[in-house]
Order: sequence, then structure tokens, then C-alpha cells
Amino acid sequence: MDPVMNPYAPGAGQRPPELAGRDEQLKAFSVVLERIARGRPERSMVLTGLRGVGKTVLLNALRSAAVRAKWGTGKLEARPDQRLRRPMAAALHMAVRELGHPRGEELDHVLGVIKAFAQREAPGARLRDRWNPGIDAPAVSGRADSGDIEIDLVELLTDVAGLAADVGKGVAVFVDEMQDLGTEDVSALCAACHELSQSAQPLIVVGAGLPHVPAVLSASKSYSERLFRYSRIDRLDRAQAERALRTPAQDEGADFEPDALEAMYSATGGYPYFIQAYGKAVWDLAPRSPITADDVRVGAPEAEIELAVGFFGSRFERATPGEREYLRAMAHLGAQPPPDEHEGRSRGGEAGHSADSVTTADVAAHLDRTPQSLSPARDSLLKKGLIYSAERGRIAFTVPHFGRYLRARS
Repeated sequence: MDPVMNPYAPGAGQRPPELAGRDEQLKAFSVVLERIARGRPERSMVLTGLRGVGKTVLLNALRSAAVRAKWGTGKLEARPDQRLRRPMAAALHMAVRELGHPRGEELDHVLGVIKAFAQREAPGARLRDRWNPGIDAPAVSGRADSGDIEIDLVELLTDVAGLAADVGKGVAVFVDEMQDLGTEDVSALCAACHELSQSAQPLIVVGAGLPHVPAVLSASKSYSERLFRYSRIDRLDRAQAERALRTPAQDEGADFEPDALEAMYSATGGYPYFIQAYGKAVWDLAPRSPITADDVRVGAPEAEIELAVGFFGSRFERATPGEREYLRAMAHLGAQPPPDEHEGRSRGGEAGHSADSVTTADVAAHLDRTPQSLSPARDSLLKKGLIYSAERGRIAFTVPHFGRYLRARS
């Protein structure tokens, strides 16, 4: 097969040639856009799921839908080491520019509020950390510059929403890696979304993050469970996985045999990133169309080598020796389903407890340690985003098939 014509795209956040299995979310978002355009109240949205299921791709697709609706949009990626002010100001500056509001006092005022919000640093901030957002309007004094992020963000988003209402449009702010927001920033974002929803302002936040994001939001504001529309993004079922593989191939005049599709689903588990990685490797090594199960067997090791380095290995290398021991224990325990869960795990383990989900007590017992002595390693892995805890006492990998990868290395 001609590698130049290979249609598969296993890049981080890179849109696949066929965005399969996400029609429901796209349709729901189009309803949100239309309702807000008609002045009806709507909730902000949060997409959750493991790494590699296509959250960032879907987030970008939703942003494109907002752009087509002529909304103002901005996007930021949360980071554990960065507060919200700087990236939020940049995202809102972009959104305001997209609105196309005619230059005047109203626009200059909102730009000045964005500037004041961005430049209001916490006490003791170093000069090199101060940021000029590139806004030529003067900073507005007394608006979004109190230093209290919750007060300031409510005022800022309210003013931006008012500017959008002036031109009959909306604003959508897209926040990726939402689980990495600081505690104060999460609280501020919830408070701002609450205020906007109560007053039916044309501004929404669309977030994406790991499966425990709802728990993070709920811990910050008890009303967050009613504040956001949550959508869990999961692996594709067999039909959608075949669509993700076959449609791009057919567009290039190629196809897969039924046995090859079955082998691909077995290898990828239906996870979108794996579908692209295996699809690319198998295409490059297959001699001709249609692609056969033998071609999949030949190409699969190439995909696994690439995943071992770029997808799994890069994450494993971030762990300390003690944390790696913890991860290996999780992987070992994850290979042994509890007696009552064989049925659920045979379908991938995504219903009920997450795939490879284990109890912290079991990890401690496996390592012959006390749970308290392992708390530092567990907490560090949580902060690094390698594991998550969606329910008390249980933990799971944020990366699908990570346990399988670790078991293969032991």
C-alpha cells in the first residue's frame, strides 16, 4: 500500500479522517448553540474520558461548530503549574476578536477589563511572570482586578457575554485538561458559570478532562453536578470502529476483509487513538487491498513499538522507581478480575468499575506495605495524571491498555 496515501492520523489531538462515534455529542452541542442564540438558558458542558479516546479532537470539533455559527471562541489548556488568569485572558481576547464587534467604547471597555484581569497578579508575583496580553486599550480600574479570582472571573465573563449579546452572538470558551485546574480556579469557574446560567447570558464553557473531573468540580461547588452537562467519551463500539477504519480506506480505493476488521478491533479495543496508530502501521506494511488478518498480524508489532515509546513509555518514564512499583502492582492486580466482575470485564470493563481499576488496599497488600506508607506515591501519580480516582478507595490508569503494557514488560 502506498504510504503517501495513508489516511490514518495517530497524532495527539489530531482529527482523524473519519470522526466516528461522536454524532450524539455534536448534535447535542448544535442544540445548545441554537438555544442560546434564541435567548434560552443552557448549561455549560464537560467531556470526560480516558486518554486516547479523542476528547481533544471532539473539543476542537465543537469549537469548529461554534465558529461556523459565528460565535466568538477561545481555547486554553490547563496546566498544574499555571494559574487561570493568563490563559483565560488570552482565550477571551481571541473570542472577543472573533465576535467582530465594531470598535467603540463598549469594545474598548471589555478589552480593558480583560487586560486588567490578566495583569492582576497574586501578591509577590515576580516581574518576569507578569504578562502583557497585547491589548492596546487601557486597563479598566475597578473591574475584574480585585485579586479574588472568583469575583474577577464572574465580572470578566459577564462583561464578555454582554458584548456578545450586543451583536446577537455567543461566546464559547474551551478548556482542555480540566482536571489540572487549581482548586481556587475550579471554584471560580463554577461560580462564573453559575452566574451566567442564572442570567441566561450567551457564554458557555466547554471543558474536557479525565474521568474524575466531575468529582473535582463537585468537591469545589456542590451545585456543579447540576451546573454542567456531562458527556462521557468512551471507546468506539464495533460498528463505529469499523467505520473509523473503513471509510478513510475506501476514500483511497482500499478496504479491509472482515477477519482483518475483527483482528483490528481485538488489538485496539475500539480506542480511537489506537485505531489510528494500528491503522497507519498496517496500511504501510500491507502489500495490497483488501487488507487481511495476516496483514494485521504483521503490522501490529510496528504499532505496538510506536505506542510503547510515544504513548506508554513517555508516561512511564515520568514515574519515580517507587511510583513504578506502584504502577506495576496495579497492572498485576488489574489482570485478575474480582469474582463478580468477569462479565463486565469481558466487555472491556468500562461499565461499573473502570478497566484495570483496583483498590488502594489491594495494592498495599500486594506490595506488603501499609496504605499510609504508599500515599505519597499514589498522590504523586494522581498529580502526574497517570492514575485517577473516581470513587473513594479505588484507582485506575488514565491510559487505556497501560496495565497490559506494564504486564508485557515485567
